[in-house]
Amino acid sequence: MITITEVLREKGLKVTPQRIAIYAMLSGTKSHPSAEEIYKALMPTNPTISLATVYKTLDSFKTTGLVQELSVGNGRSNYDANVLPHPHIVCTNCGKIFDFEIQGLSSLRNQVADQTDFIVEGEQLTFYGICPACRHN
Repeated sequence: MITITEVLREKGLKVTPQRIAIYAMLSGTKSHPSAEEIYKALMPTNPTISLATVYKTLDSFKTTGLVQELSVGNGRSNYDANVLPHPHIVCTNCGKIFDFEIQGLSSLRNQVADQTDFIVEGEQLTFYGICPACRHN
């Protein structure tokens, strides 16, 4: 199994305790946190980390393809360490973002490329609705 240190080095990034902590947190969650949520979660165990460091680290992770940035209409960016193409569904009540799998996504990507003559480099497919937890409250 590849370590976080190896992942960072493979992407040409300097290995720092802050980068390790941020990537470990992101790769260990499915909650799609914002930079502020990452900062608040890591502060107790990484008291020297700053919000600016989190933002800069996320930017370098995004640039190197380690994370994807999600803009789901909540006025902030959320981050996902799963960079493989996959759709999301956002609860319009609580704001939580969930991953899900859908058959035919690669077929849809090919169809878009064929119909538009674009070279499709990526996609973000996002659905919105009320999650089961909010629906039952």
